[in-house]
Amino acid sequence: MAVIALDLGGTKLASALFQPDGVPVRKIIQPLEKRGGDDVFQLILDAISDQMGFASSKGMVVNSLGCCVPGIVYSGSGRIWAPNISGMEDYPLLDKIRGGIRNDEISVILDNDRACCIMGEVWQGMARGCRNAIFMAVGTGIGAGILTNGSILRGSSDAAGAIGWLALDQPYNEKYNACGCFEYNASGEGLSKVALEYLRDDREYNGMLRNIDPAGMNANEIFNAYRQNDPVAVRVIKNAVLYWGMAVANLVSLFNPEKIILGGGVFGPAVVLIPDILAEAMKWAQPVSFRQVKLEPSAL
Repeated sequence: MAVIALDLGGTKLASALFQPDGVPVRKIIQPLEKRGGDDVFQLILDAISDQMGFASSKGMVVNSLGCCVPGIVYSGSGRIWAPNISGMEDYPLLDKIRGGIRNDEISVILDNDRACCIMGEVWQGMARGCRNAIFMAVGTGIGAGILTNGSILRGSSDAAGAIGWLALDQPYNEKYNACGCFEYNASGEGLSKVALEYLRDDREYNGMLRNIDPAGMNANEIFNAYRQNDPVAVRVIKNAVLYWGMAVANLVSLFNPEKIILGGGVFGPAVVLIPDILAEAMKWAQPVSFRQVKLEPSAL
């Protein structure tokens, strides 16, 4: 038996073939390259077909398929809301996948990426043995998978954990409309937005980031400049540390978790900043809960 896993992100699609015990057999990552809607679905369908063909060549029978998405999965309908992917604001992904594979013997399940992240850490990662833990996913966007008393917190409309909308600044600014205050300042895309704001404001700066095409600015380039002590990059990352620290503090105070696990594409290069994030969080968090929590990078 085998399982196909799909991780749809804001900029890429990862597909993998797994043994039932979670051991990966084959993994492929494909960029979305600005695709949206049905074009993204076709990429998903092609990835499924490719993995099924490989499984067949190895004598493996695929009996289930799981796909996580960056946004909301409406459990009653199987439709999704993925704001960082155009054309997927109310998309019937579950029905489209089932219709595409045309095999009723294969179980198909969708979930949001933040829930999948914390479930993965509980199963085979840093949250093993935990009943109250949070995965703070920082990539193209920001979300939190929240485990309380052994169950995933989902909310009344499956939208719980959308912490990119945490209000961590004042007064309100219309630039937060599309993705929220926290995500605007401290996601992978947010780091680029903040860097471009600083570049517009500082006409005298002529460092590393000035030579990058604004359309191609990304978090990796900002971290590379940060490691070389570029003043604008340092300012961007210090700003993000403040936001990450406040968000961690709020999660600690609200949920009293055993662990908060930091993951996603930005953590990654931001793992070295965990001590700074912890120091910032300590200023804001409920002290009893803060003394009990551990802040750790993802194992997966």
